[in-house]
Parts: sequence; structure tokens; C-alpha cells
Amino acid sequence: MIARRRCSTWTPPYWGCEDDYGVGLFGRDDFERLASTLAEIKGRFILSLNDTPGVRETFAAFRIEAVETSYSIAGLHRGKGRVGELIISGP
Repeated sequence: MIARRRCSTWTPPYWGCEDDYGVGLFGRDDFERLASTLAEIKGRFILSLNDTPGVRETFAAFRIEAVETSYSIAGLHRGKGRVGELIISGP
């Protein structure tokens, strides 16, 4: 029998882009609340955010892997090359 593990993914707005989901719907302090919530869940999780000092500080209690990516949604970032992204996971 294959053991199955549950893992949740979280997709908050990027740090510095909090109003992208709607003005006032997600604030900078919500990242702190998210980190606290993730610290208390019993299952595994994966969270992807832009690589900023604030993200690294807020989620320092978790595994953080720095990767590079290029954004392509709606072509908004054409010509900007590779950017830093953090894959945050736990436990």
C-alpha cells in the first residue's frame, strides 16, 4: 500500500503587492498571521512568494529554498529576466 501525505498550497499576494487581490483585503500584517497559522497546522504545506528581506524574516522558522523564475502572467514582466522566488515549506 502506498502511504499518502496531504499537502496544502498557499497563494497569498506577493510581498509589496498586497492590494493586487483588492484594496484592503490583504495587508502586510496578514503575512505575520499567515506564518503563525502555518506554524500551527498539522499537515505539510508549500508557499511561494517573491524573494524579499521581509518574506525571509517573516517565514524564517520554515524551510526556505531560493529559486529563480520568470513571470509571464499577461506578459507584464517581459524583458525583466529572471527574478528571485522563495519556496517556503513545512514541516
